[in-house]
Amino acid sequence: MKVAIINYGIGNLGSVQRSVEEIGADAYIANHPSMLYDANRIILPGVGAFSEGITRLEEGGWADSLRDLVSNHQKPIMGICLGMQLLASTGEEGGQFSGLGFIPGSVVKLDAIGCTLKIPHVGWNSVHKVQEDFLLKEIPDESDFYFVHSYGMVVEHRHHLLATVSYGCDIAAIVRHKNIFGCQFHPEKSSKAGRKLLKNFMEYVPC
Repeated sequence: MKVAIINYGIGNLGSVQRSVEEIGADAYIANHPSMLYDANRIILPGVGAFSEGITRLEEGGWADSLRDLVSNHQKPIMGICLGMQLLASTGEEGGQFSGLGFIPGSVVKLDAIGCTLKIPHVGWNSVHKVQEDFLLKEIPDESDFYFVHSYGMVVEHRHHLLATVSYGCDIAAIVRHKNIFGCQFHPEKSSKAGRKLLKNFMEYVPC
């Protein structure tokens, strides 16, 4: 299993690579879009603002390659933290920007969703399953994962929402549309439950 971790300049690459290697996959850092084509799985990490993230993906040629591989060839992808947000249709951080458009929805500040607690949302929180999915196999409901974010995704279609986290309101924690997965938390920093989620993603077989 070859896993490409996208290096577009704003990702927590080392810890993601180590976590993937610990579950037995062959993880490598992809420094150019051409390096994605030999991979069985793609991980899009990210830390920072939506505006900078999508600009780097578009200007670096990543966006075009991802749209080809993910949409046309159904290659499985997982977005982590900002990487999940970039899967959406639009984002409001740093202005109004179009995202990759893989999962219909928008990324807005947490208080616009209804959050009344301190922003950013930082720390361990329980994740509540909204529906069963292969990605969540053998992960108990209300398992704890580690979050760091000020914005969240509001999905357009409820069936794309796999799990939520409660932080003054319900926030999308895990999303999925066919071969496209996203988690708002950091699985690579989330101990046993995070490793299991990554393992499930590696074992997912596209229909």
